[in-house]
Amino acid sequence: MRLHVLSGGAAQGVVAALSGKFQTATGYAIEGTFGAVGAMKAKLLAGAPADALILTRALIDELAGAGQVVGETRGDLGRVRTGVAARAGDPTPDVSTAEGLRAALRAAGAIFFPDPQRATAGIHFARVLETLGIAAEVAGRLSTHPNGAAAMRELAKAGGAYPIGVTQITEILNTPGVTLVAPLPLEFELATVYTAAVCARAAAPAAARRFVALLSAEETRAAREQAGFEL
Repeated sequence: MRLHVLSGGAAQGVVAALSGKFQTATGYAIEGTFGAVGAMKAKLLAGAPADALILTRALIDELAGAGQVVGETRGDLGRVRTGVAARAGDPTPDVSTAEGLRAALRAAGAIFFPDPQRATAGIHFARVLETLGIAAEVAGRLSTHPNGAAAMRELAKAGGAYPIGVTQITEILNTPGVTLVAPLPLEFELATVYTAAVCARAAAPAAARRFVALLSAEETRAAREQAGFEL
């Protein structure tokens, strides 16, 4: 038996951490599809198999209003901040201020980040570049990917001088070969609450309810914090 989960990439680590426990308890193996939240919403609306959905709270609320998820099943996993990543072993720049972040981005050989059209962190970071006034300057060094996990995998194996990346902290922590430098400076902070819910057309609604409840339960608090969620 399989439980189909569509999820923003930010929750991939915690879903993986809890999948074994859930399968032991219920007999259902988690079959997860992870990516930019906009892409996951599009998959749901296009009819992809989905029992449970994990997206930003705003998108889950929107889909609940449209009857696509069961509103009463909503459960928050926690808040995820967007941060800066470096290759493991590289020096870590000081990005605690706008000036420090600007200098680090100017010095980077390449800048890896998720889809600036459909990924929460990618959309935000594109705006940060504009606010810093360096979007045109660094345009030739930008490396965008469908989601943050893919961006971090590419950062991990990148060559060249001091590439860096920007995505949600959970995706940085879940990727071998990269190191979390720090969250974005306070003036550019993006803290996104992720929420799970049962899909209205779930093939296994009872199991989906159990999984959503597990994701937001007190007993899984430590797993969520370890994955990078702030509660």
